[in-house]
Amino acid sequence: MRTEPTVLVAPSGFKESLDADVVAEAIAEGVRRVLPHADVRCVPLVDGGEGTAAALVAATGGRIVRRTVVGPVGEPIESHLGILGDGTTAVVEMAAAAGLRLVPRDRRNPLRTTTHGVGELILAALDEGATRILVGCGDSGTSDGGAGALQALGARLLDARGREIGHGARALRDLDRIDVSGLDPRIADVGITVACNPTNVLTGPRGVARVFGPQKGATPKQVERLAKALAHWARTIERDVPGAASLDLRRGLGTGASGGLGAGLAAIGATLRPRFDVLLDQVDLDGAMADADLVITAEGSIDAQTPRGKVPAEVARRAMDAGVPVLALAGTIGADADCVHAIGIDAVQGILPAPMDLAEACERGAELVADGAERALRTMLVGASLAPVLAAHADEVHAAAA
Repeated sequence: MRTEPTVLVAPSGFKESLDADVVAEAIAEGVRRVLPHADVRCVPLVDGGEGTAAALVAATGGRIVRRTVVGPVGEPIESHLGILGDGTTAVVEMAAAAGLRLVPRDRRNPLRTTTHGVGELILAALDEGATRILVGCGDSGTSDGGAGALQALGARLLDARGREIGHGARALRDLDRIDVSGLDPRIADVGITVACNPTNVLTGPRGVARVFGPQKGATPKQVERLAKALAHWARTIERDVPGAASLDLRRGLGTGASGGLGAGLAAIGATLRPRFDVLLDQVDLDGAMADADLVITAEGSIDAQTPRGKVPAEVARRAMDAGVPVLALAGTIGADADCVHAIGIDAVQGILPAPMDLAEACERGAELVADGAERALRTMLVGASLAPVLAAHADEVHAAAA
């Protein structure tokens, strides 16, 4: 008979600060300070963004392949992709080539950034002999609709005079036609699956320009220019790319993933799937949760957006099905965070012990996560010790009322 609790630690990473595996280890440290003999199981989770390739490589016994590619602001960067343990499945983490962390804060303009490096990583996966490519969408610093990725893969994006247009969504205003005859022929023989948030669409009131443009540095005027550019991009794809006319590239589920990368890759035959259906195929989260007494998840911010496809929401959904309570740790607790209780997150704990600026919080991230986990566990133990007293008091109240 078990006498010590089993705690499952299943966090996301903290954007632009800590990868999921670092967060998991920090939480585990905090738990062990309070429950030194607990069975602590770490299952760091990814949503397609930063850390996805490394996490899946670690989970499957694969390997990392490093490449130099064109970064989101057009300059060479060191990047990577993963080859999973089966030797034939590649993981292309778009954030490793076009992530927001790779865009200097003073150059954050989604009209100018490019996904060219993502296409280069796909080519690198083909060079490694991959027959299946998983593209993780998340943490993007781009909004070019995947135009740069298609250019890297061999598509020609031409203006009215037959000249190649430049990079970034701003260049899409000059787009007159698309020639895909030069696409790398290997693409037709490989299965590309895009792991994305299906709630993200390319155009319209909830399109990527208006929802995510400001987060990537766009002014209100630039948001409108971006919205028009992406709508023009979708129309041109539907007209010029064979088979694309039958796709709903503007408002189809997942088409807005990573600034429209989902739409661009769907146009050349990629399948768009909900990210957790794809990524959690590689880790046995449900198995690890089966006999857990508590699940601790985490993310940089817990707020009204959390139920919209974030890692803590998926963890909570599965934990609710398994009947396991969930504690969520957060760098910040945002507006309407109490909405997460309805999706199975029983308690939320902020990790900051006092107000501090973002730079300090990021620098001390692992320390703050460990300390926050410790504080939360100690509070829970106080509650557990009071439970019999409170239950007896509740019985007395009910008896008196009767």
